[in-house]
Amino acid sequence: MQFDPPGSSFYDDPDLSYSIEKSVTGWDEKRKRWLELHPSFKTDSENRIVMVTGSQSAPCKNPIGDHLLLRCFKNKVDYCRIHGHDIFYSNSLLHPKMNSYWAKLPVVKATMLAHPEAEWIWWVDSDAIFTDMEFTPPLHRYRHHNLVVHGWPDIIYDKQSWTALNAGVFLIRNCQWSMELIDTWKSMGPVSPDYAKWGPIQRSIFKDKLFAESDDQTALIYLLYKHKELYHPKIYLEAEYYFQGYWIGVVGGFANVTERYLEMEREDATLRRRHSEKVSERYGAFREERFLKGEFGGRGSRRRAFVTHFTGCQPCSGDHNPIYDGDTCWNEMIRALNFADNQVMRAYGYVHSDLSKSSPLQPVPFDYPDEPW
Repeated sequence: MQFDPPGSSFYDDPDLSYSIEKSVTGWDEKRKRWLELHPSFKTDSENRIVMVTGSQSAPCKNPIGDHLLLRCFKNKVDYCRIHGHDIFYSNSLLHPKMNSYWAKLPVVKATMLAHPEAEWIWWVDSDAIFTDMEFTPPLHRYRHHNLVVHGWPDIIYDKQSWTALNAGVFLIRNCQWSMELIDTWKSMGPVSPDYAKWGPIQRSIFKDKLFAESDDQTALIYLLYKHKELYHPKIYLEAEYYFQGYWIGVVGGFANVTERYLEMEREDATLRRRHSEKVSERYGAFREERFLKGEFGGRGSRRRAFVTHFTGCQPCSGDHNPIYDGDTCWNEMIRALNFADNQVMRAYGYVHSDLSKSSPLQPVPFDYPDEPW
């Protein structure tokens, strides 16, 4: 877009800062003013998403780490291209103290300011893989909420577990409430002078927390637990589908899930029809309405997991959780990536015949998988 009218907006305010250390006020009004100056972005603005992901700036220690991260990024680019989302990849710290899992907050805030046309910012960890390329989050379900994470209220309030939600994948609304949440959230992070006290406070409540220092996930759970009346009404804990699913519970079902989807295609020729990638959403919506409406994915389900998160694998450093044997993490990441890639490459006429092998691909026969294929 080359049109940017001369009327002033928040971008002309010298006091507005992108820094995680400085607050943004009046953001709803500032966004509204910007959209008034750029009316072409108002159409369908309530559904506009910018995806954000990233990795460290240095080469990976794991010999195949950079390859895996590239494949994971390709997976996100594929998903965004199919669904019309913009994507931003960050490989630099935006604040020297906000590193590791805290690095996402400065990037998310900066993206909110850089993309006032977007209603939602979608953070996705580098090791999270889209394994249902057709599915779209039910944004209408979240119309009264400003943050969506995968989690369970009972595990927060009854069991006080630090795994009650996963902060590695979340949708956050581009609004003033979210700006204020980020301000409060980061106050338990390394940028805060009180950072050292928050780890022990978190561990005193969430007894199963593994790390001594304060982390972003436990910090968010802490806010929900301690200030339920303030945060719970605006944070949607999604558990009806795999907004992000722990990989151990997903990868073993790829064969059964694949066969289930082939059964759908054998039953209805619409799903076998060759089509442009640009209209793929139409076929995903048809499958949803025809075969999957009202069915939620989960352990044992034959519905594709939306996002498969390789928590604990650490593909870049290679220092995976010792409970995983040898190369299990890397092998299963490749299988998940190829499982997703098959859904993309069907529009190009090819598929992986073996999920453990990334190349070469096999051509798809016409009208596949109708008999006798």
